Amino acid sequence: MKNSNCDTEVIIIGGGLAGLTSAIHLTKMGCKVIVIEKNSYPKHKVCGEYISNEVLPYFDWLQVNIEELKPTHISTLQFSSESGRTIETKLPLGGFGISRYALDYALYLKAISQNCEITEDQVNELIFKDDIFEVYLASGKTLTSKVVLGGFGKRSNLDLKMERPFLKNKSPWLAVKSHYQGEFANDVVGLHNFKGGYCGVSKVENNLLNICYLTNFKSFKKYKNIEEFQETVVSQNPHLKNILENSQSVFEKPLTISQICFEKKENVENHILMMGDTAGLIHPLCGNGMAMAIHSAKLASDQTIKFLSDKISREEMEQNYSSNWNKNFKQRLWYGRILGSTFEHSKLSEVLTNLITYLPFLLPIIIRKTHGKEINMTQN
Repeated sequence: MKNSNCDTEVIIIGGGLAGLTSAIHLTKMGCKVIVIEKNSYPKHKVCGEYISNEVLPYFDWLQVNIEELKPTHISTLQFSSESGRTIETKLPLGGFGISRYALDYALYLKAISQNCEITEDQVNELIFKDDIFEVYLASGKTLTSKVVLGGFGKRSNLDLKMERPFLKNKSPWLAVKSHYQGEFANDVVGLHNFKGGYCGVSKVENNLLNICYLTNFKSFKKYKNIEEFQETVVSQNPHLKNILENSQSVFEKPLTISQICFEKKENVENHILMMGDTAGLIHPLCGNGMAMAIHSAKLASDQTIKFLSDKISREEMEQNYSSNWNKNFKQRLWYGRILGSTFEHSKLSEVLTNLITYLPFLLPIIIRKTHGKEINMTQN
């Protein structure tokens, strides 16, 4: 790899799914990597916690053994309209259920075992000058590197600092997640609609049930608290009513995130290769955000290694990454935004969900448009 006076070759901002995966990839290939993550591990995150099996060839190459985490194996998607009308379809590749608490921690330990440095800190500012990044941390420390990868999530103070255009658009979505003890099939991921939103339900490790829903904040703010909203609105769907009434939350209180935006983002800004949600947030209705984050880490890592090995220029690295990102994800994100816009409007949402349940062949089409094929390990 390139010799320089920098503190490290690669700084990864954000130690989530994309950040940790790229850290494992890069350190496996001999790169010197520092990950900056503001939170400690392990930690829960608001997430659907279902991953398409398309990532398994890549995890095998990284020597990340998912089976050691005892995931559930999911083969069926169950979809219901607000009224409870239901259809089921087989998932083309299938997937698995694993909590972010378990998965992120396992990836963290793997990265550490490969001599990746992971620093609990926050990036306040970064400057690209004379082909070098200067990264200023909240602790007062300054780091330098040849490459910076961005995996800092859906919305960050860095997005504000960089004045990223997507921040100008409205962010009307709120997400709520909790783990429960309750009965639910291990091999099913449920997607159940309610007025103003929808809810994902699936098992993760330790026989726990992950329930995570997305709702329009305009609908939510009419109610005093989450409990009242769930009882009054979410439970109008008979499937969700039955699940919630017969399950017991194991969290002291649900996790929430707000200001979720599905607008288009640039995948390279200020010479930073953006990964996962930082580069583009697919509507959770598509059920494929975690797989996309993992795949984007591979795409960014492949180009970073070529650049650090003097095989390509920085400009080529950025262009190649952007091209590969668009090839793999642009269409999926477009479909996700269309679906998201539809679900923002209650009447259109009701029409779409009823249409899907009355015309069940539409659901496999949506799945094909929003999911990928197995990650090709020879393509970079």
